Amino acid sequence: MPEYIKQNVQWFPGHMAKTRRLIKESLILVDGVVEIVDARVPKSSSNPELDDIIKNKPRIILLNKCDVANQTATSIWLKHFKERGFYALAVDCRTGKGLNKFDETVKSALADVIAKNESKGMKNKPLRLMVVGIPNTGKSSFINRMGKNAKAKVADKAGVTRQNQWFVVGNGIELLDTPGVLWPKFDDPEVGDKLAFIGSIKDEVTDQETLACRLLETLAKTRPQAIEERYKLDSVEGLQGWEILELIGKKRGFLIKGGEIDYERAAVIVADEFRGGKLGRITLELP
Repeated sequence: MPEYIKQNVQWFPGHMAKTRRLIKESLILVDGVVEIVDARVPKSSSNPELDDIIKNKPRIILLNKCDVANQTATSIWLKHFKERGFYALAVDCRTGKGLNKFDETVKSALADVIAKNESKGMKNKPLRLMVVGIPNTGKSSFINRMGKNAKAKVADKAGVTRQNQWFVVGNGIELLDTPGVLWPKFDDPEVGDKLAFIGSIKDEVTDQETLACRLLETLAKTRPQAIEERYKLDSVEGLQGWEILELIGKKRGFLIKGGEIDYERAAVIVADEFRGGKLGRITLELP
């Protein structure tokens, strides 16, 4: 096994300041914000800068990929967000699960906006929502699912650039898509790990084998049975990540010239199967 080095996950944040500026500039155009987070890591996949950027705009949080997250944990997160004053829904944007409640939730979250419009004689004025989220949390899937045949709205509006696009999704709702954005620095290295686990940080800028080892060590502490059942291993108790990865490589027959374990192939499989929910419904953090 190559040397197992503990180092922080790194990525390339070059476009992030620009996207942050676009979000700020576009806020004046919308009535509220829809934030997409990953239900397996709701805290780590929520941009902490949004509180300061969005300020008092109504905010709806969608816990996407709830189909691969622990159901009990998701219920705890929904309660947590509600207590903080946010509207929140557990959804799966690929299948549409939970999105049948979206329109109703929008009407509740924007009740004051609707009342204000009606008082000005604009009863049917569209409700405009900005969709934000870090990469790979499902923004495109959400917009595609909500619109089905969603069409980009061509509009000459100040503050809207070619990177931002409007979609008319019906029921008096318009969505403003924004580029996925990470924040410039993680204070907690575990956050970087979790975002890499779910694929929000591109695999090309992370070491796949190190990442798989960290994921396996995390799961071995919290859900050892998930690893043991999926890869038909006797026990992973007390094992380091690279030892578990080696066992998986042997079990799956991932060998290269000379009978050596193909650690890279094993690492890719572990990441893909975790992200695809094949290790079970797993949530990596609680409020």
